[in-house]
Amino acid sequence: MSDKSERPMRPDPIQRIDTQFFWDACARGEFVAQKCEPCNKLWHPPRPICPDCHSMEKSEAKLSGKGKVLSWARQIRPASFLFAESPWIILVELDEGLRMLSNLESENPPEFGMRVTVDFAQTSGGKAVPVFRPEGSA
Repeated sequence: MSDKSERPMRPDPIQRIDTQFFWDACARGEFVAQKCEPCNKLWHPPRPICPDCHSMEKSEAKLSGKGKVLSWARQIRPASFLFAESPWIILVELDEGLRMLSNLESENPPEFGMRVTVDFAQTSGGKAVPVFRPEGSA
């Protein structure tokens, strides 16, 4: 997990029945997605049924946490309440093919195609959320 000397400012994630497994895994430092048992499709964000075959038979699949930056934006207005950690918002394509929006924890701006690795940032209530760092950074 990210190691910061000051108190974390991020709010806790909103947990629902369908997302609880994901947030529990983040708290353990694991990066997961749902997987459809009949058709083997991975999907994120979590939802009750497979978006392809509509099956309700799903399991939890561990992800590598590695991917590349497809797009990015920089927050230029004052930071939203409790979100002062990173001005970089990135769209990551994970090696498994899933896409996810998150923050890039880096002093330098992202680049298209830049390789990134998942990390977990602590929230104000002691939970964790996935963020990304440039591959090879500490």
